[in-house]
Amino acid sequence: MSIDKVFGSAAEAVADIPDGSSLAVGGFGLSGIPKFLIDALLAQGAKNLTIVSNNCGVDGAGLGLLLEARRIDKVIASYIGENKEFGRQFLSGEVTVELTPQGTLAERMRAGGSGIGAFFTPTGVGTLVAEGGLPWRYNADGSVALSSPAKEVRTFHGTEMVLEESIVTDYALIRAAVADKAGNCCFHAAARNFNPPAGMSGRTTIVEAEKVVEVGELGPDQIHLPGIFVKRVVALTPDQAADKGIEHRTIRQRPEAAGAPA
Repeated sequence: MSIDKVFGSAAEAVADIPDGSSLAVGGFGLSGIPKFLIDALLAQGAKNLTIVSNNCGVDGAGLGLLLEARRIDKVIASYIGENKEFGRQFLSGEVTVELTPQGTLAERMRAGGSGIGAFFTPTGVGTLVAEGGLPWRYNADGSVALSSPAKEVRTFHGTEMVLEESIVTDYALIRAAVADKAGNCCFHAAARNFNPPAGMSGRTTIVEAEKVVEVGELGPDQIHLPGIFVKRVVALTPDQAADKGIEHRTIRQRPEAAGAPA
């Protein structure tokens, strides 16, 4: 019996996400973000969301749209990035932000998908990451309303390590270059980034795919995320698949345009 996890649209795939849900979201900046699932969730109206992602998009794009619409209550991320609204909401006490070292964040999601409750890592030992006191939420007057707790530190093989809890979310939104109808996913180059661990950590993982193929068309070595982790697949149109934003566009003049010899 064939498996077909394909949904008719992004709107249909996110329709049952309720208020207060936690979501792991793939992408790094604007690379590999599930743009159309995010847009569909924005239109759907779910609020009071907890987002687990490397960052929170940029102003006017990606997760930044949910942030601007005041749909996000908490973010677990590795950095603020170029999102000025994200920084403003954090410093003004409008959103809780649990900053986590980037590699630790990826491993917390991967561990959650692997059934591992927690793990020890040397990253963060001797800093506020381990000792506690990192501001998680501010008051409107700039004082700290909520800060991180201290974490257990133990020594393994002569190295101090801090205990980090894994992350399991209600849903995950990711983007793949190719997915088959059973949810097996292949990611392209740098767009792979946080998509596999985010997809692993969600109880209900939804993937938007630039191309959807039949089961068996992807070879074993092409599969970066097995379909066992994926519940729903949305096929993008060619125009949607080509719609990829540039986070920070930089250009330089060609030498001939600047008057230099060719």
